[in-house]
Amino acid sequence: MNHELDLSSPLEPERYELKAPPIYHFEVDRREFFKFLGAGVLIVCVLKDSQAEESVSDKPAQSVSLPKEVAAWLHIGEDGGVTVYTGKVEMGQNIRTSLTQAVAEELRVPVEKIQMVMGDTQLTPYDRGTFGSRTTPEMNLQLRKVASAARVTLIGLAAAQWQVDRKRLGAADGKISDTESKRTVEYAALVKGRQLTETIPADEALIPATQWTVAGQALPKVNGRDFVTGKHRYPCDQKLPDMLYGKIVRPDSFGATLASLDIHDAEQIPGVTVVHDRDFVGVAASSPEAASRAASAIRAEWKRQPQISNKELFDYLKKNPVEGSGPLESPFRRETGSVEKVSESADHRLQQSYLVNYIAHAPLEPRAALAQWSGDSLTVWTGTQRPFGVRSELAEAFRMPEERVRVLMPDTGSGYGGKHTGETAIEAARLARAAKRPVKIMWTREEEFTWAYFRPAGVIDVSSAVRNDGKMVSWEYHNYNSGAAGIATVYNVENQRIQFHPVRALLRQGSYRALAATANHFARESHMDELAHLVNKDPLEFRLKNLTNDRLRTVFEAAAKKFGWGQTRAPGHGFGMGGGFEKGGNVATFVEVAVDRTSGDVKVVRMVTAFECGTILIRTVCAINWKAPILWPSAARCLRRLNLKMEGFSTGGSRIIDCRGSAMFRC
Repeated sequence: MNHELDLSSPLEPERYELKAPPIYHFEVDRREFFKFLGAGVLIVCVLKDSQAEESVSDKPAQSVSLPKEVAAWLHIGEDGGVTVYTGKVEMGQNIRTSLTQAVAEELRVPVEKIQMVMGDTQLTPYDRGTFGSRTTPEMNLQLRKVASAARVTLIGLAAAQWQVDRKRLGAADGKISDTESKRTVEYAALVKGRQLTETIPADEALIPATQWTVAGQALPKVNGRDFVTGKHRYPCDQKLPDMLYGKIVRPDSFGATLASLDIHDAEQIPGVTVVHDRDFVGVAASSPEAASRAASAIRAEWKRQPQISNKELFDYLKKNPVEGSGPLESPFRRETGSVEKVSESADHRLQQSYLVNYIAHAPLEPRAALAQWSGDSLTVWTGTQRPFGVRSELAEAFRMPEERVRVLMPDTGSGYGGKHTGETAIEAARLARAAKRPVKIMWTREEEFTWAYFRPAGVIDVSSAVRNDGKMVSWEYHNYNSGAAGIATVYNVENQRIQFHPVRALLRQGSYRALAATANHFARESHMDELAHLVNKDPLEFRLKNLTNDRLRTVFEAAAKKFGWGQTRAPGHGFGMGGGFEKGGNVATFVEVAVDRTSGDVKVVRMVTAFECGTILIRTVCAINWKAPILWPSAARCLRRLNLKMEGFSTGGSRIIDCRGSAMFRC
């Protein structure tokens, strides 16, 4: 039997947060409502819950086309400065630098002359969000095309001005030069501040990688000094004149609804605005301390919903899959061959379950938002990976056109997939509307670990069969709730059954770095180790015997060689290895650990990782000062705690990191 059913949607299934119903439902002010609608007859269509859950608070990808005019993406000023516009945002992944390099390469202009405007819904073209590892393959390419089209246009302008054949003209260092007459003209003089209205050709020739002089080269992080000196203003640092600080009164359990409320004591505090709107209760005050004091003075009683314990979690996930039709329908199922028939006659069979807990994102900067109303228009500064998605959420929450909402995303302190939703922006905007002054909300660590959505918990059941010679003959894999990213095995098995089983969630859950690929690789690679042990095979040998994927095989072999896999181990030391693939990247890691049998302490001695990700667009090299780590402080602290040093190097499209040797790390 050969049957494959792939029900995948444009969004990976574990992006639950994008399909969840709105967190807040505010009361409708009739005067504001009809002021917004104007005169006339209103016909309202109310969706059923199942339909509402299926919708995503964002524009469908297929309904939005990227602007085809150069001017929508790039502007050359009269001073020669180049301003580039993109809806992508900087969360610490350094795409501000890599996108700047892409433009500098194709436009042939110095990096320092480029200013990147990112994540501003009023100024930048629509973007679905900075997630899914799509910035480099999509936006980097888009901006290269834009810059290339601008360069071709500038050459044409110079050719027309000088009345010469454009083939004898070239672009470099922000200037057009005539190779014969040696004349030059700066870009700024050619455009004189006007917009480049030309369209971007679909087949615009790009500069090949072999001729790159900026892209793919080591470059200091754009605005790097601002980050390490404290000059950069994160979302939590944003300020406005006459600003207030907000605090939300949270329920004492998930899913609870407000039963009673006493706000008398809080209202007696001078300068405090108390807002009660259905289950939303919050305060705005002149300082964070005053806001916390006012929130503590509010006495709220909540009607709780039944909760299960962590001990019951995994049984619940296994027993409550949501199968069939609807928004949670299983989006991935693959079946080839006959798993049962082959398994019965195999030399060895193995069944194991792997458990994946809920995990908080714990970004360095907790959620923060600053909201300001100006008449019927709203502006919000917040840390989000989806500025346009948050704009839609704000428009929906306050029943207003998206054109009246502006969301700005200052480069923010990480997200790891956890800042896709706009709850903080909505909270700040609701308080600001009541207080009639700008309001900033900064979540505490406790709120971040409690009320943000989590990486989904999951149960992964794996059943496999293998011959004595180490050849795998069957593979059955079921993931409950965690997700389908990275669920398909790259190892060669003729008889497979792989399925993702959605479960109606108990907690808020959603995107996490690499989505469910982290869980699926953990389960699959753990099972591969156990299978190798079952047939008494070396873990690397066993994997390579069942692998024909050249890219993954190459990183296994490269890391193994650098590590010295197979060498004699010191007493009390052990070796381990594993590998993976996701979104075009292939990785293999080898580790040596030492165990103190007396104390039970485990120490990581060294690690070697090989990573092949295709063409390298940016290289950033930094030396780590162990006494005073300035760059990448979290990495330095982690390495120092492990008593490791890192040396990284790359060859072609591959990169190998060897955690020992010198204190140099290349990424």
